[in-house]
Amino acid sequence: MNIAARTLQDYFSKPHRVYVARLAVAALFIALLAVLVWVAWAQGGTRLETPMGLALAGSGVAALATALGALPALFVREISVRWEDIMLGFGAGVMAAAASFSLILPGVDAGTEILGSKPAGAAIVAAGLLLGALFLLLADKAVPHEHLSAGRHGPDWMHLRRVWLMVFAIALHNFPEGMAIGVGFSGGDTSVGVPLAAAIAIQDIPEGLVVAVALRTVAYAPWQAALAGALTGLAEPLGAIIGVALTSGFAPLYPAGLGFAAGAMLWVVSHEIIPETHRKGHEQAATLGLIGGFVVMMMLDTALG
Repeated sequence: MNIAARTLQDYFSKPHRVYVARLAVAALFIALLAVLVWVAWAQGGTRLETPMGLALAGSGVAALATALGALPALFVREISVRWEDIMLGFGAGVMAAAASFSLILPGVDAGTEILGSKPAGAAIVAAGLLLGALFLLLADKAVPHEHLSAGRHGPDWMHLRRVWLMVFAIALHNFPEGMAIGVGFSGGDTSVGVPLAAAIAIQDIPEGLVVAVALRTVAYAPWQAALAGALTGLAEPLGAIIGVALTSGFAPLYPAGLGFAAGAMLWVVSHEIIPETHRKGHEQAATLGLIGGFVVMMMLDTALG
């Protein structure tokens, strides 16, 4: 632990300071949530014909898919490790294909049309992709979270209950997915947003199940595990609002935003999901799941795009 982290840990060793800090964080979160709700309303989030309305609808379906996937945790206590890795691998394949077919390629096409040059269009998407990966790298360092196999990540000085650490871990996955849906609809092109939202919703079902069952294995009641798993899906509408708000006002930000969402999703696939599925001896099964997910997303993009 470095000196700064040790200093913060010593500072928050006093219970009253922890209480004040939690109140401050809660107040900040409520303020940010209020701002996002206002942004969504101001940009026509109540009307389905607007990019914000479409993004909220698409991300809402994805959030409901996460909740739907979490429901079986009320009855299922555990999943075999092999099937858990296959389902997570399937989600990774969907995300990788979505980044390729629904984000990067449309981003290059949009950038080429806006900037009048294919190399320039590819460059702006590439810049966004690097920024998206960097954003998730910083979030991984700044947000406390925990994976069942890899253990705890983030700052050591911040102490939270294990259930919240695991919820934050999945929320870090879901937030860039929500941003991707938001950016996909921000250009008003449903041929980009619809297949992307559909694919993310499909992969959110097994992800919600894995998360909720994992919470049951660490001694949480079935209803608590299902509720916590469902709550992780709320990160997607929040991400969608930000995705639309940041990219719909200035044309070059649209291809850059598509690249940003792709970079964030590829970071999650490579840094989080693939290592998680390759730690328990089922690498081949997980890889087959990944290929299956990639094929499903490729077909969806062809059918709905």
